[in-house]
Amino acid sequence: MTGINVEWALGELDKFIQQTVMTNDSFAGNGVAYFSNKSSTAAADAEVAQQAQVVEKIFDRVVPSWRTDIELRKSNRWTRHREAAIRAKAELERQEEIRKNLGDDAPELSAAKLHPWVWDGASSLWQSGHFREAVEGAIRKLNAETQNKLGRRNVSETDLFNQAFSEQAPAAGKPRLYRMKNDGSSTFKSVQRGARTFAEGVFAGIRNPLAHEVVQEMPEQQALEYLAALSVLARWVDESTLEVAS
Repeated sequence: MTGINVEWALGELDKFIQQTVMTNDSFAGNGVAYFSNKSSTAAADAEVAQQAQVVEKIFDRVVPSWRTDIELRKSNRWTRHREAAIRAKAELERQEEIRKNLGDDAPELSAAKLHPWVWDGASSLWQSGHFREAVEGAIRKLNAETQNKLGRRNVSETDLFNQAFSEQAPAAGKPRLYRMKNDGSSTFKSVQRGARTFAEGVFAGIRNPLAHEVVQEMPEQQALEYLAALSVLARWVDESTLEVAS
């Protein structure tokens, strides 16, 4: 499970589990025993509510169906949360063991570890489940950062990248991005051409359909794959050397 600080999450879950230990409200005082059929959580309800605000976000990541899969019992408002915390803790503690023994030990891709331009443009929309708009936001951010690096506002998208990764020497008002030193070799020409055609594919195959197709949400996996493609292009732009006309 990528993108989550497991040690921190386990600490927050443990705290909540300890807070929601139930104790009977019976007590003894002045030699008299007072019996009650009511119980209370170990921590004050206000403290439990504050911690619930945090652990609910962990539940949504680790056991996302907890609201529907775990029965809500009227006897105590925190019963479902407590069971979700116990399940989430087990999932986090044993996730490696589970993946290995169930045969799903493939590497995972974390959106949060993609190039910052891409994730910065997508993160707020992604976290609210708007995957299509998150991809569009990442494209806009990538385009804007590339314009910033080149100091150009008069071109954008495919034309911007075609000019930026040209094999030609920079001209007045037309700086270039070189992915490696221009030594005139076939390798230099290849990497420049690769960046141009890759960028063209990104805008033709991802950006244009998003702009012209009927608006509908896309699957999370598809959106993640699109962000990964954008991250590759963003990294090439970011790591390229800016060459300007002398």
